[in-house]
Parts: sequence; structure tokens; C-alpha cells
Amino acid sequence: MFGGIAHFSQGEIMALWSVLGTAVVGLLYAGFLMGQVLRENRGTPEMIRISDSIKSGSNAYLYRQFKAIALLILILTAALYFTAGEQHIALGRACAFLMGSIFSATVGCVGMNLAVRGNVRVAAAADRKSFSSALKIAYRTGTVTGMLTDGLGLLGGTLIFMIYGEKAYEVLLGFGFGGTLLALFMRVGGGIYTKAADVGADLVGKIEKNIPEDDPRNAATIADNVGDNVGDCAGMAADIFESYEVTMVSAMILGWASFGHKGVIFPLLVRAIGVISSIIGTYAVKTSEEVRNAMKAINVGFIMSATISIVGFVLVGLFYLKFPDHPQLPFMFSFGIPGLDMRPVWTTMVGIFLAITINRLTEYFTDTHKPPVQSVAESCQTGHATNIITGLAVGLESTVWAICVIAISILVSAFIYHGTNPTFIAYGVAMSGIGLLTLTGNNISMDVFGPVADNANGIGEMAHLHKDARQILADLDAVGNTTKAITKGVAIASAVVAAISLFNAYITDIGNITNQTYAAIASTLSISNHNVFVGLLIGGAIPFLFSSLTIKAVGRAAFLIVKEVRIQLQDKEIWEGKKLPDYARVVSICTAAAQKELIRPGLLAILMPLLVGFLLKKEALGGFLAGMILSGQLLAVFMANAGGAWDNAKKLIEDGLYGGKGSEAHKAAVTGDTVGDPLKDTAGPALNPLIKVMNMVALLAIPLVVRYENSPNVLWISAALGVILLFVLLHNPKPVKEMSAVQ
Repeated sequence: MFGGIAHFSQGEIMALWSVLGTAVVGLLYAGFLMGQVLRENRGTPEMIRISDSIKSGSNAYLYRQFKAIALLILILTAALYFTAGEQHIALGRACAFLMGSIFSATVGCVGMNLAVRGNVRVAAAADRKSFSSALKIAYRTGTVTGMLTDGLGLLGGTLIFMIYGEKAYEVLLGFGFGGTLLALFMRVGGGIYTKAADVGADLVGKIEKNIPEDDPRNAATIADNVGDNVGDCAGMAADIFESYEVTMVSAMILGWASFGHKGVIFPLLVRAIGVISSIIGTYAVKTSEEVRNAMKAINVGFIMSATISIVGFVLVGLFYLKFPDHPQLPFMFSFGIPGLDMRPVWTTMVGIFLAITINRLTEYFTDTHKPPVQSVAESCQTGHATNIITGLAVGLESTVWAICVIAISILVSAFIYHGTNPTFIAYGVAMSGIGLLTLTGNNISMDVFGPVADNANGIGEMAHLHKDARQILADLDAVGNTTKAITKGVAIASAVVAAISLFNAYITDIGNITNQTYAAIASTLSISNHNVFVGLLIGGAIPFLFSSLTIKAVGRAAFLIVKEVRIQLQDKEIWEGKKLPDYARVVSICTAAAQKELIRPGLLAILMPLLVGFLLKKEALGGFLAGMILSGQLLAVFMANAGGAWDNAKKLIEDGLYGGKGSEAHKAAVTGDTVGDPLKDTAGPALNPLIKVMNMVALLAIPLVVRYENSPNVLWISAALGVILLFVLLHNPKPVKEMSAVQ
């Protein structure tokens, strides 16, 4: 069964089995933490009732989503069988695609289900115990999802390599594509759901009726809390999982081309070290009642994991990265040891430092204690417009610093391999991506912590907990907004690094198919070639079109929610609190709208690379990928950080600044928050899987593009398909019609 590693040394075979064992340890740790969380107290009967409503709505949404996309997954599984020449590779790729899809769905489902069980326990801990207990439960709830991502991602990649050996990268394309595609659907659908409910609840509740965010009279409150789970928990978990897979795929493809099997085994060993360091670092996250600094505790755990990882992969490099046939390298790359090549270690370290820098940078632009968010809050004193203007400026500025940091990391990785061929340089960039996501366990723990704290805060308000408990939950919620923004920043950076690596793999694949050198293929991708330039323009425009589709979808769905909440609040008994609103109806409207709006962004992501390749040839497809990577990164960072700044500025004012809740400044802050919601939680995060889906589609389709790019029949079929896609994308359904259909 594991014939792919039969010719490796005994030590390498043992190392691979150790990596596999580490993946299992990560999954067992997730189970251990799950048991810890579930043993915690659930609080009062009222808290349990609210939590059960959120859980029921979340599961209903995911069931409907998986039911909607199951047929597409099966069709694509069959289609992938025909994208490879050799039968055993074709079968492996199809099965790997299915496995990647199932693993991604598992991470999302299990993570979400634990989140909806953990939120009520966090609220109960704040009510009965302390700040430190609530923090610990919320963070460990998120860690379960993080370790599932680590464990399943490492398990799948290692198993495929052990079975297929040097042919593993061809099968891994299917594994990466499966995780990426499902993440796109979960990110888009969940994002539309969560922000439609959130915007609808805020506009009617806070602005029109001047009632608290999670007032039980507001029919959208349960849907809002459901949305936090299907969007931020399930969606983000699947998103980071596919980043984890795709960076592994690109590193293994380029590692084999540069260093042979050692270039593949080393990133697997680095990932295994990351699992162990994440276990230690996440378990260390705690604070005291005197300090009550959740952000500091989370940062301490992250730095601890980073330090352990760096020490671990330096030691692995010293013992494993020895190549007797290599020329002697400078001391900084070999420590004077003949045959030692530490360059993969240093490029991995670049990724670790990139993750830390992105964390600090995103924290600066979205933390309530930092000048950017404080400036947004201050601007609310002069009205809605100045709040929007300041938030836009903060988001725009943040993109510049983020892309500079990513550019510097790529330049440093390239410098480390200065003087070698482009494949080695590409491998260095890919290894920085491996380093960036080495601490995936920590990153997802931070991300899921956000919606768990948000839900706990909502439950606390709806269940009328005492003032001290509410303040604990509000403080955790504000920190959660920052941690969510941080993980979005890491996800965006990983998308760019992975996409650059996949872009190099794209060039390598064309060379293998056409029997040309890397340099010869790369020379055809100059922007002086009009086809490449046209592809660049189209690729640069796609993230804007994709964002437009998802933001419009939120607007249409929010329209339905606003109308429904207004209608229900006209009932005198609901307004006086004598009976509960019809929460289930709002959940149903959100679910139906999200599933309906999912189709067009999904078609755009899958079909656009194919149409560019078949209509404008492989060179234009290369330009398309380059343009899409650049504009996608800039747009994603802008939307994530602007939205995060608006949200936390609102929380500053709700804590009593500039008049507090109900003031004119607060109303302006709510407007900024509702504008930022679809940016930071729908369109922005969905650009991460979009970038990688399009890269994976291009890699899988390039053999067909090369074969049929001069076929008149394929050209006409592609043109007809393009016209149909254009018609579908331009079709703009009216919310009034949708409303009548729902009713």
C-alpha cells in the first residue's frame, strides 16, 4: 500500500510514520479538549434554551448547504478522473478530491458544532466563575477546530505521499482542490448568511428601535448568532484548512523538482513540529483575575509556539538536510558542515516571522487600544459620513503595509536562494508559506475564539446576566473582533504566498507538458505579449466582480431580514416582551437567501480560468492568475481591516465613549459597522479561497488547455459558455420579488 516510500532510507520511513503519528496526536488532543469543554456547566435553563436555538439553526443551515453542493462534488470527483493520463493517478486524484472535500467539511462541521456548545459554557463561566475561566473555555473551544485542521491536513498529505511517492504531487492537486472548493462554498454561503442577519438585526434594532444588540424582542438575534457560527466558525475553519493543504501541495510539487524526496519530506516534518508546538502553546493560554488581558495571554501562547517551532525545524534541518553531492555553501547556510543545506530552514523561518508580523500589523489596525480604531470612534462624533471616510482610510492604509511585509518576505526567501535556478527560488517561497501556516492550530484557535465570545455575549444579553458577567463577555467579544481580523490577515497572506508558489508550479507543468525549459515558458509570460496583458487585466478585475456579487447578495438578503423584523416588531405583544418573535422564520429566510446567492460566485470561480485558458491560450491564463493574485490580496486586506476597525470603534462607543449606547455617535458607529460587515465577514474572507480555487483549476486544466488551445470547436464552445456565464452574472434579482417568493 505504501509503495511510494519503499526506496527511502529506514530513517526516512520512520520519520514519515512519526509525522503520521503526530497527525493522530493532534486529532486526539482535539478530542481531549472537546471533552474538557463539554464537561463545563451550561448555565441557566434560559441560557440553554437560547443556545439550543442557535445550535438547531446552525445545523439546519449546514445540512441544507451540503445537500445543495453534494451533487456538484460528486460530478467534479468523476470529472477529475479524466484530468490525468495514468489510470492509477487519475483514480487517486479523484479520490483525493473527495477526501479533501470531506476533510474540509468535517473541520467546518465539527468546529461549528463545538462552537455552538462552547458559547453557552463561556457565558455560564462569566456568570458563575471568572474572566480567566471564560477565556480558557472560549480559547480551547477554538483550539479543537485548530487541531482538527492540523491533524486532518497533515494526515491527508502524508498518506498520499506515502502511497504515491514521486507522483504524489499529481494526486495532491485533487486533495487541495477538494478542500479549496468546499471552503469557497462554505465561506461565501456562511458569509452571506451571517452578515444578512447581522445587518438586518442592527439596522432595525439599534438604529430604528434603539434596543440592545441581542434584545430577545428582535427576531433576527438568533439568526445573527447562527450566522457567527456558519460564517466565522465553519467558513473560516474550512478556509484555513484549504490554505494548509494548498501550501503543502505547492511545497511538495516544488520540493520534488528542486531537492527530490528530501524537499518533500522536510515540509511534512515542519508541519509535524507545528502540531506539537501548537498543542503546547494553545494549552498555555491563560490569564489571572488581576491582569484580565486576553490579548496578551493569546499572544504569549502564539510566541511560545513560534519559538518551539523554530528550535524544532532548525534541529531537523541540521540532522536531515545533508546532500553529499552539493557544493559547499556559505557558512550561514551550512555552518561549515560539508553537504549541509539550511536554506529550506531559513525560508521556513521567514514564514514564521511573516505570521508574527501580520499578526501585529492587523492588531494595530483593528485593536480598540490602538490609534486607528480610536480615530474611527472619534470621527463618529461628527456623523455617519466622517465615520465611513475614516474607516475607509484606515483600511486603505493597512493594505500598503500588509503588501510591503509580504513583498519583503518573498524577496528575503528569493535572496536566500540567490544564484540558483527559478525552481529553487519558488521552493523557498513555498517553504515560507509552510512556515506561515506552521502555527495553524494557534491561528484557528484565535479565529474561532471570536464568534464563540460574540455568541456568549449575545446569550448573556438575551438571558439578562448580571452586569459584571456582561462586562467580561463584552471584553472578550472586543478581543475576539481583533483575533478574527488577525487570522483573516494570516489567511490572506497565506493565499498570496500559496498562489505565487502555485503560479511557479503552473509554469513547471507547462514545461513538462511541452518539453520546454522553465526559462522558455517564463519568457512567454511577459506583459509585452498582448494576450498576457489582457489576461492580467481580466484577472485583476475578477476579485472586484466577485466582491460585488457577494456584497450585493448580503444587501438583498439583509433587505428581507429588515422587512421581516419590522413586521414582527409591529406585534404589540412581541414589543412588550409578552411573547417571543418567530426566530425560526428569520433563520429560514437567511438560509434560503444564502443558498440561492451561492451559485453565481461559485460559477465565476470555477469557469473563469477555463474560459480565459481556452479563449486566450495558456499565456493569457498566466497573466490572469498574476492579476487576480495582486488585486485579490489588496482588496481582501482592505475589506477585512476596514470592517474590523468599524466594528471595534462601535464597541468602544458602546463601552461609554462619546455618549455611549443610544447617542448620535453610537448611531454613526452602527452605520459604519453595518457597512463593514459584508466587507470583513463575506467578501474579504471569501477572496482567500477564490484566489486558490482559480489557481488550482488552472493547474488541473493546463494539460487540456495546451492540447485544445488551437481547436476551433473548443474555441466556439468556450465562447458560447462565456456568453451564458456573462448572462448569469449580470442577472440581478430584485429583493421584492424574492420577498414575495419567500412569503
